[in-house]
Amino acid sequence: MPVPLLPELAQVVSVTKGFMPDVEAAALYDAAVSAEPGVWLEIGTYCGKSTVVLGGAAREVGATVVTVDHHRGSEENQVGWEWHDEALVDPDAGQLDTLPSLRQTLRLAQLEDVVNPVVASTQSVGSWWSTPVQFLFLDGNHTEEVAQHDYQAFARHVVDGGILAVHDVFPNPADGGQPPWHVVQRAVDSGAFAQISVTDSLRVLRRVDGASFS
Repeated sequence: MPVPLLPELAQVVSVTKGFMPDVEAAALYDAAVSAEPGVWLEIGTYCGKSTVVLGGAAREVGATVVTVDHHRGSEENQVGWEWHDEALVDPDAGQLDTLPSLRQTLRLAQLEDVVNPVVASTQSVGSWWSTPVQFLFLDGNHTEEVAQHDYQAFARHVVDGGILAVHDVFPNPADGGQPPWHVVQRAVDSGAFAQISVTDSLRVLRRVDGASFS
């Protein structure tokens, strides 16, 4: 049985802004603690709710988390959209800025030695990333173009037997956007990954040993 997320970290998760329900956070943690030590990569950080989950698991197994986000928010976080939060707007820049919230979250969780934020777009990071990844969590921009880019740029670096987790996967269009579902379909149909669990909108897959990436 996996060791549960420490109560003090669970408390930080509960007060951190974000869009991951508790049941999915628990499933993400269970998947992460089954991964090998090494570099874990999170795409899409926001204020750090899932980052604390991954950081707690990484500390448990001796891994390091790199979390990538430009911290200006996705389309749905902008002014006039459903998930806009005025409290996250930098009054000087007049733009959304979730980086201060992430810093506070990591400080409260005491995970600054485990989690390494990269403040940049995935297009920028994807152009130079070459490190093998034991665990990849895709939860960034959910447009078709960016979701497919993030899969193409980063999933190729997941090692044999490594884990890919994808959030906000909705096979039924009535439940939510389709791009993360299309990513999961592509991963499975290519033969590079096999699905191992489903928890609401969270899908967990494992890299098939010896399978080529496409």
